[in-house]
Amino acid sequence: MKITPEVLEKYADVLWWGLQKARVGKYRKGDIILIRYDHPALAMAEVLQDRVLAKGMHPVLRMSHTPVMERQFFERGNDAQLTFHAPGEKALYQAVNGSIYIHAPESLTHLSHIDPSRMGKAAVARKIFRDILDKREQAGEFGWTLGILPTRELARQARTTLPAYTRQWLAACFLDAADPVARWDDIYTRATAVKQWLNSLPIATLKVESARCDLVVTPGKKRRWIGISGHNIPSFELFLSPDCRGTEGTYYADQPSFRSGNYVEGVTLRFSRGKVVHATAQKGEAFLKNQLAMDPGASMVGEFSLTDKRFSRIDRFMANTLFDENYGGKYGNCHLAVGSSYADTFAGNAASLTKREKKRLGFNDSALHWDLVNTEKKTITATLATGEKLIIYKNGEFQNP
Repeated sequence: MKITPEVLEKYADVLWWGLQKARVGKYRKGDIILIRYDHPALAMAEVLQDRVLAKGMHPVLRMSHTPVMERQFFERGNDAQLTFHAPGEKALYQAVNGSIYIHAPESLTHLSHIDPSRMGKAAVARKIFRDILDKREQAGEFGWTLGILPTRELARQARTTLPAYTRQWLAACFLDAADPVARWDDIYTRATAVKQWLNSLPIATLKVESARCDLVVTPGKKRRWIGISGHNIPSFELFLSPDCRGTEGTYYADQPSFRSGNYVEGVTLRFSRGKVVHATAQKGEAFLKNQLAMDPGASMVGEFSLTDKRFSRIDRFMANTLFDENYGGKYGNCHLAVGSSYADTFAGNAASLTKREKKRLGFNDSALHWDLVNTEKKTITATLATGEKLIIYKNGEFQNP
């Protein structure tokens, strides 16, 4: 099954919808839009550049490193090269108004032989750019979205054929519909009702119970549930960044995960006083432990998320976090991310948050953000400030009235 020019145009419509939803402020002529893409997504980048030009904005295109380039960089780079910032890069991030990234990997395991600490060093050095974009986003000056295009490597790692993978991609993004944007508007409206209900509840703690999860998450003060905000296409999750100090118990990720050219499977994390005190994995355990030691915040939680199976049409493992963290299937999914938090889950003016205030409220800070997904049949029970217990999620569905 080939991806036709018509499908690319539809995906461009949806990505632009997402970019608009993801920004508090409005886009204007003269805005700078960064388009990042992997080499197999060149045709998609061409369509997006044409859209941006037609809107009177300035496209800036950046092709990602190929697998060979990435391997060379981490094999040969010395410390100075691993942490190098190109001239003008900081200035670009300080001026850009929108970012679209099209992920189309040609390899998912090409860095499995690299010392993870080298990748961690590069990630920490680049955190300054993410911090700049976070501040601009909180001020309404920047928005971002990302998507993927199917590749043979994604299909191979998902243990399926490229035509089957493409069909799931089409369905998940509603690109098989006559008007995909209308379908996304409908999902957005339905999700907004759920978020309003969740945000009306004075939740003190959340208890996650499944066959291999027994976890307590503390949302924390001044939090709000957000999601289906346009940041990812597809995206069906509703989430918040909890008080990272209040996580207790055991979490299990039954979905495999590809990260930084490494494959990890069967992750079990045990938390005490917010920190991971014991971590195991059936595959990739050494890489897991190294990532959790990347910096002081890497072993704490930055996000807790739930996906309603009534929203998501994703029903299989896709070897891509963008899809896997939005899995619908039979029982939906929950996922938590170790590492950095999202300031836009602050129930107030996120732009006013200082580092000191974020720390006081328990927003986690890290160069890492790694989503780990559980698709088991589960129940999420909220303990309210009144002491009342309320099931908010069961069998893959939110339990809102």
